[in-house]
Parts: sequence; C-alpha cells; structure tokens
Amino acid sequence: MSETGKYRLHASLGYQLSLTARVQEKRLDEKLKSIELTRVTWCVLLAIVNEGLLRPSEIATFVGIDRTATSRALKQMEAAGLIERTAGTGDRRTRTASATAAGMALVGKGTPMAEDNARLLSEKLTAQEEQDLRALLAKLRKGEEIALDHF
Repeated sequence: MSETGKYRLHASLGYQLSLTARVQEKRLDEKLKSIELTRVTWCVLLAIVNEGLLRPSEIATFVGIDRTATSRALKQMEAAGLIERTAGTGDRRTRTASATAAGMALVGKGTPMAEDNARLLSEKLTAQEEQDLRALLAKLRKGEEIALDHF
C-alpha cells in the first residue's frame, strides 16, 4: 500500500503497460480491419506463412493463445478461404494448416501495415532504449508462460 493508503492507478506499472499495449493494438486493429483480418488471424497467418508452422498446437504456442482460440481462428480462416486444413493419417491431432493464395496475398498486404505500426512505436525511442525495453519486457514475462484466450 502507498503512503497515502490509496492505490494510484496511473502510477501502476501494469496500467501503463496496458495503456501502451492498447494504443499499439488499436492502431494495428484498424489497419488490419481494412483487409478483413483481426490481430489473431494476422498472427495465425504469420505463424503459417513466415514461420512454417502447420499444426494447431504449434500455432497456438507461437501466437500465445490457447488451443480453443486457435481452433476458432483456423475455422474462420478456412471458411474465408485464407487457409486449407488437411487431416493427417490417424487422428485429428495430426491435422495441418496451410495458407491459400488469398492468405498469402493478405500477408503481403498486412506486412507494411504491421511494419508501419511497429515503426511508430520504435521511432519514439533510441536504439538503446528499444533494446532495453525489449529486455525489460522479456524479464517481466519470465515465468509467466500462460496462453491467452484472446488478444
């Protein structure tokens, strides 16, 4: 408790982190919306296209969301024609996802949007400050390896 016995919301590190994240997220959301993607579908496409991840469990781990959210996103993306899913031999756990031409095209359209969004944050810091911030954020996340059910 503080000296005054009051919790000061605006002085809270968590509040400041949340506010900063929301600014970045909102800006990216608005850009991705113009190409009919959400942050989750964008991240899933990046996992498939740029990282070569094929299995839902790998995608979930990479994106940092739970398997249910990943499954929901994959179903929506398949219905939209952005990915194709194929069943492997055996059970559903061997199912894989791959991007369609439409999904690949959206990665091409979304990449400059994401890069611009990242640049807007990055240009407010020196190179050393950015490096230090990345290290500090990683330190704050250490030991907190939990999947999020949404972004």
